Amino acid sequence: MKCPFCGAMDTTVVDTRINEDGDIVRRRRRCLNCDKRFTTYERAEIRLPQVVKKNGSRVDYNRDKLSASLWLALRKRPVTTEAVDGAITRIEEKLLALGEREIPSEKVGEMVMRELKKLDKIAYVRFASVYRNFEDVDEFSHAVREVTPGKPVRRPRDE
Repeated sequence: MKCPFCGAMDTTVVDTRINEDGDIVRRRRRCLNCDKRFTTYERAEIRLPQVVKKNGSRVDYNRDKLSASLWLALRKRPVTTEAVDGAITRIEEKLLALGEREIPSEKVGEMVMRELKKLDKIAYVRFASVYRNFEDVDEFSHAVREVTPGKPVRRPRDE
């Protein structure tokens, strides 16, 4: 590890500690040239796939954007931050498990809808109405029937 003070490559590890979650290693180092100490952090690099949008453009996966979409659908709904964080973590775990370098935005949207359906039915319908771009009342009522207990779900005719 290169010393940030003098640029020497000769450093030694003085102390190593792992954080509470066990996902970050903190190392105290000492430069053998200038004798100054500094701290480095080590964590696993996780590469989530790029998201391929409907227009064909590619963007890096963005946890903040996913979180903002969920919170927009959940606005004024009684869902805890922990529940939303759990949903985001489950979506990211599924994305990683796919092992793909790219994923269509539609697939991410479907994952979001499945999580919202578990979290809050109203938020699910809100998100679905925008995501699926409903063009008539029948499509909207179908989404409502999907989350209404005891009601039979019939697909719209053109599906």
